[in-house]
Amino acid sequence: MKLDDLARQVNARSRLTGEFVLRSGRVANEYFDKYQFEADPILLDALAEQMVALVPAETEVLAGLEMGGIAVVTALGRRTGLPCAFVRKTAKPYGTARLAEGAEVAGRRVLVVEDVVTSGGQVVLSARDLRSLGAHVDAAVCVIDRQEGGTEALAVEGITLRALLTRADLGAHRG
Repeated sequence: MKLDDLARQVNARSRLTGEFVLRSGRVANEYFDKYQFEADPILLDALAEQMVALVPAETEVLAGLEMGGIAVVTALGRRTGLPCAFVRKTAKPYGTARLAEGAEVAGRRVLVVEDVVTSGGQVVLSARDLRSLGAHVDAAVCVIDRQEGGTEALAVEGITLRALLTRADLGAHRG
């Protein structure tokens, strides 16, 4: 499927208008309901197929962020053959008590995978956590970059953001 067709489908499926409080606490009049494209296996697979080109060649592990990044990282892992880690916002206090489940990240080049990036706050926090576990993190990918400072915030942390689609791409397919 062509990227333009994907943008059209993602926009039709996930763009909501109204009043929404974002993770950052900011109020927006537009929201991309990522679960709408993540819950569609055909659309999610098509997105992952296009995202393969965004994965740096030196990547050893894909790390999906709780919760929306988990579906995306699993689909991307199926397309790339790379092992996946599932990164919690906080380590669970029982069982393995790990922050990152699945593939080992210590000493490996880890690509952070997220669904939608706005301010980049959660990617920054999770990248710091992964680095504290010994991971080498210098890149992140996402399905949608809302273009509201995430790229810049990640650059300050030494992380390059690669987005499959931007808010501008989706804006071209309104209505």
